[in-house]
Amino acid sequence: MALFGRISTAMVTPFDQAGQIDWNKTERVIEHLLATGTKTLVVSGTTGESPTLSNEEKLELFRFAVKQVRGRAKVIAGAGSNNTISSIAFAKQAEETGVDGIMLVTPYYSRPSQEGIYQHFKAIAEAVQAPVMLYNVPGRTGVNMTAETTLRLAEIPNIVCVKEASGNLAQMAAIIENAPEGFELYSGDDSLTLPVLAIGGVGVVSVASHVVGLEMKEMVDAFLQGEQKKAASLHRKLMPVFEGVFAYPSPTPVKAALRKLGVDAGVVRLPLVDLTDEQAKYLDELLDV
Repeated sequence: MALFGRISTAMVTPFDQAGQIDWNKTERVIEHLLATGTKTLVVSGTTGESPTLSNEEKLELFRFAVKQVRGRAKVIAGAGSNNTISSIAFAKQAEETGVDGIMLVTPYYSRPSQEGIYQHFKAIAEAVQAPVMLYNVPGRTGVNMTAETTLRLAEIPNIVCVKEASGNLAQMAAIIENAPEGFELYSGDDSLTLPVLAIGGVGVVSVASHVVGLEMKEMVDAFLQGEQKKAASLHRKLMPVFEGVFAYPSPTPVKAALRKLGVDAGVVRLPLVDLTDEQAKYLDELLDV
């Protein structure tokens, strides 16, 4: 079914030189993504530098994205944190902006137990009506949400999918095999897009799609049409890009790559810093853009 399409993009947040959100550049990024195969914008996720955004800025971004998209794609609001009470309040506010879904990351830094993760997500999901995408990214949060916990959460009616960035295909396979009807799994790693599709995932929440969205769409379409050799060949060719957008702290590389494509996504906010000349040269060679 792919409720949020085969290719969703974890969208960057453009900032101007003063460190403020640049709305003209945000519009340009959105239009670029819609023109290159993105079916859902994930706004204020990690790639959107969510740790540096205030709640007021996030809500402005959600409203802006919904207005700019005008129904041509879906918009998911990144609304999770490691504070359950605050996440409930903010998820309610995010829902009121008209977004199509809410993304909730596993509680970071606190490193809760699996029961704590379950109760955290359950409390937030039951406080809103919008569809919820769970986000498991242990490399950033310090805690892995197991397949068993994901499957328990999948029984909650409005928890409809998971963005799995654990890198663990066995864990993903267990979720796909045992999930209730309609619950979907998206790869949270560009480099695992094709393997995840092969085991029954529905798509990817991508960063590389900022740069190679049409090529990724071609790859996914080839796989779905039974052209496995073509899909595999395309995946191999795209691997340098998949690696390149994470060669340095994200989203610094992808913003640099977008500039090379003529889509200025602005600078990054501290504590991130722009690429050095040496890093930019390496990235140019790696991405060949």
